[in-house]
Amino acid sequence: MRLRRLAMIIAALALGGCTEVDAPFGTIGAQLPIELELVAQGLDQPVFVTAAPGDDRRLFVVEQGGFVRVVRDGDLLAEPFLDLTGLVLSGGERGLLGLAFHPAYTFNGWFFVNYTDTAGDTRIVRFTASQDRDRADPGSGLEILSVDQPQPNHNGGMLAFGPGDGRLYIGLGDGGGAGDPGNHGQNPGTLLGSMLRIDVEQSRPSERYRIPAGNPFVGVQGVRPETWAFGLRNPWRFSFDVATGDLYIADVGQNAWEEVSVQPGSTAGGQNYGWPVMEGNRCYRPAPGCNTTGLVRPVHTYGRDDGCAITGGYVYRGSAIPVLQGRYLFADLCGGWIRSFLLEGGVATDVRNHAAELDAGGSIVSFGRDNRGELYVVTYDGDVFRIVPR
Repeated sequence: MRLRRLAMIIAALALGGCTEVDAPFGTIGAQLPIELELVAQGLDQPVFVTAAPGDDRRLFVVEQGGFVRVVRDGDLLAEPFLDLTGLVLSGGERGLLGLAFHPAYTFNGWFFVNYTDTAGDTRIVRFTASQDRDRADPGSGLEILSVDQPQPNHNGGMLAFGPGDGRLYIGLGDGGGAGDPGNHGQNPGTLLGSMLRIDVEQSRPSERYRIPAGNPFVGVQGVRPETWAFGLRNPWRFSFDVATGDLYIADVGQNAWEEVSVQPGSTAGGQNYGWPVMEGNRCYRPAPGCNTTGLVRPVHTYGRDDGCAITGGYVYRGSAIPVLQGRYLFADLCGGWIRSFLLEGGVATDVRNHAAELDAGGSIVSFGRDNRGELYVVTYDGDVFRIVPR
């Protein structure tokens, strides 16, 4: 396990190229009465956990190598929900990376996966569950979207349905290579370095997806209409606050700053989050003296003295832990800590370090949320934990 963790940390450091030390983290509040409860262990490089709408018995765990596993009533089932190992190129930042269940999954059985195919490109594919909800129908795959990836890193990987609009959001990195050599982050004519928003409700059997009429760049020449926002480096994990509709994007930095940006649920998209003009709140290209006009700055940053690659989480909206209500939880792959903040007036406030209360003992690669709004922590070492009151 230690060797595996070391390999993952080395890969994460490669995201940034060097380990420049910057300013210290900042305010650290008092501990909260919370702890981690082990839910599953012995998984093989898990990278995500989630629940299906209407199903409170099961958790679904994504393994990077190509399996989706089921934890049913607290037991990890031997047979996978889905086996994509023959289709997935896994290793480093590639593999089976994301899973999202359709809001009407109870009725249609649809779910969507994000994986790197054997050619190294991103595939978004829809599958359907079988009548036995412990197993998917492996022959039901329908490709929704494919994106060529010029490099093996910065593939993004997250996809999620918006809580109010039912659209599928897809986070894509800038295509890899240090410093975004293709300038994809500032080119909304490509899908790379962007947050996409598509409509996956089919009106015809041949229709893979439609462009929502409310997307900000519909009809704009030279811009892909799928684009919801751009200027991202590698939004490995993003999430929605189910109470407000706010979109929290944790974007992995280059060599100095990790960042969290928030798009208010009341806005209509179109944001430019700055990469590679800016990294965090600092000029990157050129440095100094970049033009920051029109760029949306992050609500929170931390330097490379605190970690190497941010792991985005969720705003807590469950009922079991009132002291966490409204707090956004996030982590760092190399730092090994979990922290949280409150968003007030567009500013991250009351930042707290939960390293003492929430010690996962491994490289935290993702968070997850169930139907009750309770939160989970995934370590690349093979464990899934639930955050519970102490």
